[in-house]
Amino acid sequence: MSKKRDLNIETIAIHAGMAHDSNSRAISPPLEASTNFEHDKKGFQEGDYIYTRNSNPNRDQLERVLASLEKGETCAAFSSGIAAMNSVFMSVEKGAHILIPEDLYHGSRSLLEKYSERWSIEYSTVDMTNLDQFEAAFNSNTTLVVLETPSNPLLLITDLKKAIGISKSKAAVVCVDNTFATPFNTNPIEFGADLVMHSTSKFLGGHSDILGGAIIAAKEDEFFQKIRTIQKSQGAVPSPRDCWLLSRSIRSFPYRMRAHNENAQKVAEFLETQQKVKKVNYPGLKSNSGYEIAVSQMRGFGGMISFLIDGDYTDTLSIVARAKIIRRATSLGGIESLWEHRRSTEGELSKTPGNLIRFSVGLEHIDDLISDLKLALNA
Repeated sequence: MSKKRDLNIETIAIHAGMAHDSNSRAISPPLEASTNFEHDKKGFQEGDYIYTRNSNPNRDQLERVLASLEKGETCAAFSSGIAAMNSVFMSVEKGAHILIPEDLYHGSRSLLEKYSERWSIEYSTVDMTNLDQFEAAFNSNTTLVVLETPSNPLLLITDLKKAIGISKSKAAVVCVDNTFATPFNTNPIEFGADLVMHSTSKFLGGHSDILGGAIIAAKEDEFFQKIRTIQKSQGAVPSPRDCWLLSRSIRSFPYRMRAHNENAQKVAEFLETQQKVKKVNYPGLKSNSGYEIAVSQMRGFGGMISFLIDGDYTDTLSIVARAKIIRRATSLGGIESLWEHRRSTEGELSKTPGNLIRFSVGLEHIDDLISDLKLALNA
């Protein structure tokens, strides 16, 4: 897998990973659902397919295109985003310390809350938008840093170049969750990240019908080999069908992201004008505290918005309930618009404000989305 991207992302999304050895010369690679493969007459040879938990032609195709999109050298695909993140945490040595953002996807944080003691590792949270606090949070045993920018759900922006630079000076491995930004808008490996994590269920899949995750590595080094071993030995791998479907969806991904970016920008600008809205979190707004950094490291600002209602928990729930087009659901990145009262989704341990709505802006016509927002906000 080549680290360089000589072609543009639209071309890569369509053509990378498409090679196959079918005699049919099919333009679309065939779905190869077999769980096992016949050995050579000379016996199993290194590099041969043996069992789908280890590798499969469709998974190989998916991993090639994901690595190419993120300008990485290699990729390990998983059955979910949380399985992918789990493999990173499990790859650190016993006694290690991990730094994570204060505002991090609650599923990733939950892994450490539940299992860090069992894994004999430590972790701490820090405001990664404050680089002085970030640097001061390192311990002598800090070996892994997890970054997420824009963050989930507050869409905080971390300076990738500076934060990764600090981490490298401390000899820590850096993993960036790029699910919100996507490779269309940001390539963390360009800023020095070692690993890029994706919940491929989201914008890469784009249709709310595939569960998956991935870790892309800048280099196929010792740390990544641990991730690969976990992928194969623990078996949290995507099915051939899911790999095939995801590879198919990725072919339209760049064009979908253009529309997500465009619609979200217009929605964010509209929300800023609404009396019922107290604050809008979107990196494409000049009023956003992370705007200048976002401009320097993002090619677009993404399809995710969160905003605070000028009201309480109950007021916020009622607004979410009134929409007719925007669906009430968790997850994100599909062609349809979804929003949710995030606090109630995350549960009792949530640190998210009770008046926050997380909004995944879809590909509906912008006039229809704005009309639906007016109905929900002003009824």
